[in-house]
This record gives sequence, C-alpha cells and structure tokens, in this order.
Amino acid sequence: MADIIKPDLSVVKQIISSGGESLKKCYQCATCSVVCKLSPDDSPFPRKEMINAQWGLKDKLVSDPDIWLCHQCGDCTAYCPRGAKPGEVIGAIRKMTIGHYAFPEFLATMVGNIKYLPLLIAFPVLFLLAVLGATGHLHIPEGEIVFGHLMPHTIIDAVFVPVFMFAAIVFAGGVLRFWKNIHGQCNGKCSFASIIPALISVKLEILAHNRFRKCEVNKGRAIAHMGVLYGFIGLAITTALAVFYLYILDRHSPYPLNSPLKIIGNISAIALLVGITLMVINRFKVKAQAGIGSYFDWLFIWVIYTVVLSGILSEVTRLLGIAMIAYPIYFLHLVSVFFLFFYAPYSKLAHMVYRTIAMVYARKAGRD
Repeated sequence: MADIIKPDLSVVKQIISSGGESLKKCYQCATCSVVCKLSPDDSPFPRKEMINAQWGLKDKLVSDPDIWLCHQCGDCTAYCPRGAKPGEVIGAIRKMTIGHYAFPEFLATMVGNIKYLPLLIAFPVLFLLAVLGATGHLHIPEGEIVFGHLMPHTIIDAVFVPVFMFAAIVFAGGVLRFWKNIHGQCNGKCSFASIIPALISVKLEILAHNRFRKCEVNKGRAIAHMGVLYGFIGLAITTALAVFYLYILDRHSPYPLNSPLKIIGNISAIALLVGITLMVINRFKVKAQAGIGSYFDWLFIWVIYTVVLSGILSEVTRLLGIAMIAYPIYFLHLVSVFFLFFYAPYSKLAHMVYRTIAMVYARKAGRD
C-alpha cells in the first residue's frame, strides 16, 4: 500500500518567511541540480529539497545532509528559469534545521526573527552592566587606560567561560541528534574508527576552501570566506596566547604592539574585517543572480562587523589615550563577543559545525 503524504503548510510558511519566499515558483525542471558542480550524481540536490520544501516535509529536510553540502554559490539561482532561487530556499531550510536541533528552540526562534533583536541585545548589555555594578566596576577607571581595570580577567573568565561552555553543550547536543538522523543513511560505512580520518580530511578541505572555488556566479566567495575563517582561527590563537601570557608567564595586558600576541591578533582582525567586507560586496554584486540573503544571514554579518570594529577601535582609542571613548567601546566589544558566542548555536555561525558533520558523512557515504 502506498504511503500517503500530507503537506504541512506551517513548515512551508516557515520556509517562505525565512527567506524562501520564491519557493512556490519552482516547477521541478531540475535545472538547479544539473548546473550545481557540488551536487553528486546519485540523488542530486537541490531539486529533491525543493520538492520536500514545497510539501513541508520537515522530517525529511532536517535529516537531509545535502542541505549542508550546498555552499550557496548561487549558480542554481542564476540559472533557474522560474526565478525560484533554490539557493535562498536551501538557506531558509538550514535556518529551520538549526532551530530544530538547538535547545532551547525558542532561542532559535528569537535569533531568526528581527522583532526579538532588541531583547537579544538587551540580555548581554544588562547582564554585563549588572556584573560591573555587582563588582564595583561600573565607572570609567582613572589613570592609564587598562581594560582590565574596567573588567578584570577573573571576571572575564567567570562570565565568558560559562558562555563558551553553554554554546559547546548546545552544539554537542544538536550534532549528536543530527548524526543520529543521518547515520542510518551511511549503509554501515560510518563507524567511529573511520570518522576520525574523514574528519581530518574534511578539515583540510575546508581550510583550502576547494568547494567554494567551484562556484561560477560568485567566484569571489572563496576569498571572502577564507578571510573570515582564517580571521577566526587567528583570533582563537590570540585568545590561547592571552591565556598563556596571563596564567603561565604571569604577564598582564596591555601588551606592546610588537608582541606576538598583538601581531597575530591585529592581523587576524584585519583579515576578518576584509573577509566580511568582501562578503558584503559580493552579495550586492551578484544579488540579481544569486539573491542578497535573508535577515538571518545579515544578522551574522553585522555581529561580526560589531565584534571586529569595536575590537579595533577600542585598541586605537586606548593608544590615543581617550578614556571616555575607549572604555565604552571596549564594553561594546564585550557585549558583541557575548552575543556572538551565546547565540552561536542558533545563528548562521552554526553552519560551520553542521556543514563539517555533513561533509564527513558525505565522505564516508561516497557522496562527495
């Protein structure tokens, strides 16, 4: 007896409202799957994802690793004869999937909806203000500008280590649920022992950005994304060095500009700023062919801008000795870093994690 498939209109509406408003224009010609250079020959994407989205088949969509193998090059959107913008639809499906695997799910709903943005910003602002007030630091320190005088490293650690741990736990829970859903599609090829070599291979591929280089319409995405990726990596190294300087060498900030920590940190910040700016330029350059992106995409971009610009400006104003500007900008920097990591499992940043897992699956299942 054939299975009866019932469309879920609530899922369809969710996808449409999340940036996939062109979904209903698709008439299943499969041009998108033909022109996509990343799509495998066996059960190619994104045509099947467009079908499932039009029917609102959420279970199929959230357990589909192919939505993460799509790198949103825009080639499918550029060649679609109906203007259905498959790349934008897949982006909306990814947003829904992030929310599905995240916990608590209401935070994903809030991150994905602009009307909640003031509340999302207010939480880290009020929380950090409360911390400063409770510890007697709710004022502009006098004398030499030392950001540790506003918020000592002990308080920084007490606040941000739990934030990072919270994000890591939410990510871990989401990844385990996602892997459980896709593991059955591996046909016994995804044993734990075999995953490690695949993960290493995938990480090397991500560092080289080989898949982005296959894009035709938006070739500049590879350079832009590499700037963002290596900027993040460099800033992670900077953070590790700061911990080493502070707790091993017992050397406190501010550090001279010629120290390895400052050199790596400043170069990484510039790489991140250049990368995210190129990303914005590319979006506007190919918006007619590939779409300009949703609020979900742009929120991530503006958070990165706030993090990097507030970091750079806090250093510049500190060097210029303008305390009344330096400390508020540094506070803004702390707020933006808190925002970035606390909401990471619910934001566009989560695609870095889920895409990696999907690429590992694809490598083991022979779909790459």
